[in-house]
Amino acid sequence: MPPRRDIFHPGTALNILVTNCGSSSLKCRLFDASDSLLGAGSVDTLVGSGVPQLECRVGSKIRNRSLDKATGHDQAFDVLSDTMLSMISAKCSEDTLVDVVGHRIVHGGDDFREAVVIDDEVEARIEALTPLAPLHNPLGLVGIRAARQRFPEAQHIAVFDTAFHQTLPKEAFLYALPYEAYTRDGVRRYGFHGSSHRSVSERAIEWLGRDVAGTRIISCHLGAGCSTAAIRDGRSIDTSMGMTPLEGLVMSTRSGDIDPGAFAFLAERRGSDARGVERMLLHESGLLGLSGKSGDMKTLVEAADAGDDRAEVALQVFAHRVRKYIGAHLAVLNGVDAIVFTGGVGENSPALRQRILENLDGLGIVLDPEENECCTGRDGTISDNESAVAVYVMTCNEELAIAREARALLET
Repeated sequence: MPPRRDIFHPGTALNILVTNCGSSSLKCRLFDASDSLLGAGSVDTLVGSGVPQLECRVGSKIRNRSLDKATGHDQAFDVLSDTMLSMISAKCSEDTLVDVVGHRIVHGGDDFREAVVIDDEVEARIEALTPLAPLHNPLGLVGIRAARQRFPEAQHIAVFDTAFHQTLPKEAFLYALPYEAYTRDGVRRYGFHGSSHRSVSERAIEWLGRDVAGTRIISCHLGAGCSTAAIRDGRSIDTSMGMTPLEGLVMSTRSGDIDPGAFAFLAERRGSDARGVERMLLHESGLLGLSGKSGDMKTLVEAADAGDDRAEVALQVFAHRVRKYIGAHLAVLNGVDAIVFTGGVGENSPALRQRILENLDGLGIVLDPEENECCTGRDGTISDNESAVAVYVMTCNEELAIAREARALLET
């Protein structure tokens, strides 16, 4: 067995396995020292009545198989990592393939302002934050424990969705509640999708050809979950998501912003408890609830084009909410140099980007319709040459962003 690698020196070549435990899925990607992808895999349908499906890709090789219906995230990790490594190990030993495991953890509370090496104490602190993210942190812990057992000689790094937003000032993260709700109960705006917002804002600054000082970026991560961030000098100063990933924009099945009074009203009218209303806001609302058809953006665009009125309304509400937050962030930043669209919807829906940015020329934001239409699933500039604000589309690679954060921690 190779010696335990407790300390990595700057310049050490590291292979980094990134694991991302979702509510019903597991994703893994293995990157080499130059951030090239060695292998990728996923297991879907880990929750529900379906049969979990594993898929691994290594170069041109693809391997698929069905797993037992009772498979949990921990067993799925073992099978997925073993399958991926066996496909790669024809060229190198499995024992040397994984130096570091980077774990996406959704909620770091006030405890974690950056990525951190995982030990037993850190694992316990993540578990203590479970009340802030009851759907996500327990699954992240399952991934940590499975990976620490499977790769005991590797270094394990936790990368937090919330860490990038720990630079929010108090006027941005405090709610107007009795102050003890923050100091005693931890109720505040935390923000999420931090790795995505950090990664695309850094790339946007590179594209602008500017030093980080003085830059003002608005990033829009639009997928099944959606959030925006206002980023000044490379630091997040405001964001749309709050204490939980429920606040802010309209999402696939999540309501986003709602009058808090409506919560109690719905509970009383429906004879439900608070958790029942929360389930409705999380799983039955958003685009799905408005349209009555689907939470999938492509499906709704096609339905709206075919004359479906409720699909059209859902798209209008979605676009209005994003546009509203762009305006709010623009005011907080006192102007903006670039707006970035990323995430599955942000990258692949020219129609939604058009809806969001139309009639913003008074703010110096002018879209190039042709560039917007042809920019799908790839990086590109979609603003008109006369636009005072650059508008970019950037492909989202959260796993690569996590790998780079883990590498940066170990190289300091």
